[in-house]
Amino acid sequence: MKILVCVKRVPAPGAKIVLTEDSQAIDAKLLSFAISPHEECAVEEAVQLAEANEGTVTVLTLGPAEAEEQLRASLAVGASEAVLVATDGSDWDPISTATAITSTIRDLEEDGEFDLILFGNESADSGGYQVGIRVAHALARPVVGGIKGIDVEDAGLRLRRDTPTGSEVYQIPTPAVVAVKEGINLPRYPTLKGRLNAKKVEVERVEKTMTGSGQRMIRLVTPEVVVSATVILGDGPDAASAVVDVLEELQVIGS
Repeated sequence: MKILVCVKRVPAPGAKIVLTEDSQAIDAKLLSFAISPHEECAVEEAVQLAEANEGTVTVLTLGPAEAEEQLRASLAVGASEAVLVATDGSDWDPISTATAITSTIRDLEEDGEFDLILFGNESADSGGYQVGIRVAHALARPVVGGIKGIDVEDAGLRLRRDTPTGSEVYQIPTPAVVAVKEGINLPRYPTLKGRLNAKKVEVERVEKTMTGSGQRMIRLVTPEVVVSATVILGDGPDAASAVVDVLEELQVIGS
C-alpha cells in the first residue's frame, strides 16, 4: 500500500502570534513551528496503515527550506520518504498550493499511483478546508473529509465520520483522497533511533511556480485578546451576601 501524506508547517499551537509592521505576514523571529495537528494525526494514521498493510509512507510539504524540519519529524515516526516543494517563504493561496501539490503528485506517480493520499481536515493557521479537495478534484479521485476512522477493505476503504447524532460511514474505491481530523489516533513520539534514522534520509526537493488565483491579501488581523479577571468576593461567612448578589445578577435566583 502506497500512502502519501501532505503536511503544513504552522506556528506551534498556543504560540502568541505577532504580525509584521505592515500586517502582511507573521513575525516569526520568536516563533517555534510544528506540523499542523490534524496533519500530525494524518502522518500517524498513514504509518499505522502502512505497518498493517505492508506499505510505504511518503510525506510532502510546500514551504520554505525550514519546513524540512517538519518532514524529518514525520520521518522520525515512520515515514520512509519526504518531498519538499520549495518556496521563498511567502504564503501561497489555496489554488496555487493545490496546483503545485497536484503537479508534484503526478511526477511522483510516474512509477505507480498512491493508493491513498491523506490531508489534515484543515490547517491550524489559515483553516481553508480546501487544498485536499482541490487536489482530489484535479486528480479525479474520490475525496471525503472530516474522517475519524479508516479501515482497509478488499474493495477499497471504509471511512467513519463522527456527527452530533452518531456516525456516517463511507465506502470508497482506491486510489482516494481522505482528510482526517485530530483525534483519529494518538500520534506517537519519535524515538532516538527514529530521529537518527530521519537525519540519514535524503529529502527530495522540487521547484514549482506559484500560479496565482487573482486573489490579493489586504492585511492580516489578530483577534482581540480577552483578559479574564478573578474577583474575590470575601472570606468565609462575610462573602455570603456578595455571592447572593452575583446569583441574582445571573438570574440564578430571584431577587
